[in-house]
Amino acid sequence: MSPTLDALAYPDGTFAMVAMDQRESLRTTLAEHGRPDDAAAITSFKAAVAEHLAPLASGFLIDKGYDAPREPGWILAADALTQERGGPVTDTQLDESVDASAARAEGAVALKLLVIWKRDDQAARRVEMAAEFVRRCADAGLLSVLEPVAQPAPGEDDFELDAAIVEAAEALGPVRPDLYKAQVPSRGLGDPNQIIKTCEQLTNTLDVPWVVLSNGVARDDFPRAVELACRGGASGTLAGRALWTPALETDAPADALSTTCRDRLALIANIVHTHARPWKNAVSNDQAVLPVDRREVGQGVFAGEE
Repeated sequence: MSPTLDALAYPDGTFAMVAMDQRESLRTTLAEHGRPDDAAAITSFKAAVAEHLAPLASGFLIDKGYDAPREPGWILAADALTQERGGPVTDTQLDESVDASAARAEGAVALKLLVIWKRDDQAARRVEMAAEFVRRCADAGLLSVLEPVAQPAPGEDDFELDAAIVEAAEALGPVRPDLYKAQVPSRGLGDPNQIIKTCEQLTNTLDVPWVVLSNGVARDDFPRAVELACRGGASGTLAGRALWTPALETDAPADALSTTCRDRLALIANIVHTHARPWKNAVSNDQAVLPVDRREVGQGVFAGEE
């Protein structure tokens, strides 16, 4: 039997998942903070994040080649990235080396695909890639997590982020991933009512539950951004840098992960428990089936240091 989103959610149907699938961007971030950025250092840091944050998260995202925590449910990145060192991801493809059936046999409950959405001549290819990704996940008995990130096309001078976020949802939502991962409108800045309104547009556009990512949002702005998104209909978040970068700013990363970073995740979890829309409220009754996996939130909510 295929899993439902309960495999990645808290018992109340909301999400606070940790993303640890950064690749070249993690190497760059480590170097920027004066830390070793070789393969061993990356493996060590990913393992430390999993050790200290996974027990409090509702789900955990990791890329191939690294050990995933056995709890909570874990997501395997299935995207091949086009990215120069120090620069952003400019395009993606399906990673053909990721075997969906093997991933499920190893314990994964979902795959994730990043799609760079641009107003260019590649829109149809990206929609078909997303549709193929959803089909592969379904065939393997895995959940599909689709992550469109809107970027301006080369030479595009009139790029407007919020409009592009909604446009991406209009184009890619119809492929019906199990979970849609979106950028925070306006990067979480500005008029809160307008941010909520744009999130409500996403909620009305998408026929599936959706969560927000942290990319583009300043770390200390992220709790507010999550709350506004949830008030607009999001079911929670799947975030990385907003949670674990404080560990790179200290000589004792493990200590920071077990205190400051864990507190940040607990704060986000409390926000989603309070404001997020449970995922079953975002799907029709015939899609909301009995859960196959439930976990407790953890050891309670800690005081945030935001």
